[in-house]
Amino acid sequence: MTADPILVRPVAGREETPSDAQTVRRLQNSDEAGLAAAYDRWGPLVHTLARRSLGDAREAEDVTQQVFLAAWRGRRGYRTERGPFPGWLVGITRRKIADALSARTRRTELVRAAGALLALADDTRVRPEAALDRVLIRQELARLPAPQRRVLRLAFYEDLTQTQIAQHTGWPLGTVKSHRRRGLHQLRRCLRPESDR
Repeated sequence: MTADPILVRPVAGREETPSDAQTVRRLQNSDEAGLAAAYDRWGPLVHTLARRSLGDAREAEDVTQQVFLAAWRGRRGYRTERGPFPGWLVGITRRKIADALSARTRRTELVRAAGALLALADDTRVRPEAALDRVLIRQELARLPAPQRRVLRLAFYEDLTQTQIAQHTGWPLGTVKSHRRRGLHQLRRCLRPESDR
């Protein structure tokens, strides 16, 4: 089995641009140069579709990478008699966009749930035991792994977006999203009443 290649922009100064058919053939024959040529040729199409659907350049870049990785992994499943290669890529792109939108919805729900817990802990006027809730949340935050704790503190106490957190920490956006999702999931599980666990 061939390992997944790392997608990089093709090197400038190639002698001859291969035809679409040659590019697809090379890709199907596990030639990483064929993948690079396909990425160079159809990457802008995939990125534009993702950017228009998601409205976020970084998410569009992630989806573009996922599409070409899926094309590499499924390269032997493409059949010319079923349609042109760009159409096949567009089909993969639509599925990856749908996955990204679903993940975004799940993240939003987790963020809302955690935000509600944190807001509840900050409002001492509503319940006398709110001070105890704040202490519990701080204790649970302190138990999280350092990266998750840092992301959640930046998100909820400094009100930074995921993109801003990525810029602030120097971590990739996907890493920030993963730390935030895992941290919120852990908080939610720990702060749930014992009868619900």
